[in-house]
Amino acid sequence: MKSLYNFIIKPLNKRYDNTVKVDNKNLIVNTQVEDFKFISKEAEVVSIPSAFDTVIEVGDKIIVHHNIFRRWYDQRGNARNSAKYFTNNLYFAELDQIYLYKKDNKWNSFNDRCFVMPLKNNDQFRNSKTQKLIGVLKIGNSSLEALKILPGDVVGFKPNREWEFKINNELLYCMKSNDIVIKYECKENQTEYNPSWASSS
Repeated sequence: MKSLYNFIIKPLNKRYDNTVKVDNKNLIVNTQVEDFKFISKEAEVVSIPSAFDTVIEVGDKIIVHHNIFRRWYDQRGNARNSAKYFTNNLYFAELDQIYLYKKDNKWNSFNDRCFVMPLKNNDQFRNSKTQKLIGVLKIGNSSLEALKILPGDVVGFKPNREWEFKINNELLYCMKSNDIVIKYECKENQTEYNPSWASSS
């Protein structure tokens, strides 16, 4: 079973990642299935496309776009699967819907994706928990390496690129290489921001 241009994948565990532990009890944190923040983004590759070669192999764990596993309700109140649903808990995923793949227990970027961790806001006169448009590069790619922008560097990024992902119990923003606009040389007094919900399992 192979698709010509798409990967065929299945949810790694379940379609939603919507529970946190509170005093040794699991608490469901969403009230609607449409809320993208609580849709699971972890998947396993069942089949790779036949039209081209890829570093991703059958059985690899990957991080994908939240809309693939999303359920929604139509105007009659009937639950529907996403347009990527194939059959029997299998889904199609296009190349640009895959962001990370795991090899040797390490997450690697796919194509031009990268992941940035926000920095804690230390300005007592601002109510935001994070600094605006700045973070620490956690997972880079070859395009950024060519520019000498490496994991651990403090970088600035374009507005509205804060797409939240939970990777290795850390809150990270997924973006593309050209969303990174500057590398800061000064790293003093910078603290990574990781909310409690990201570090809970």
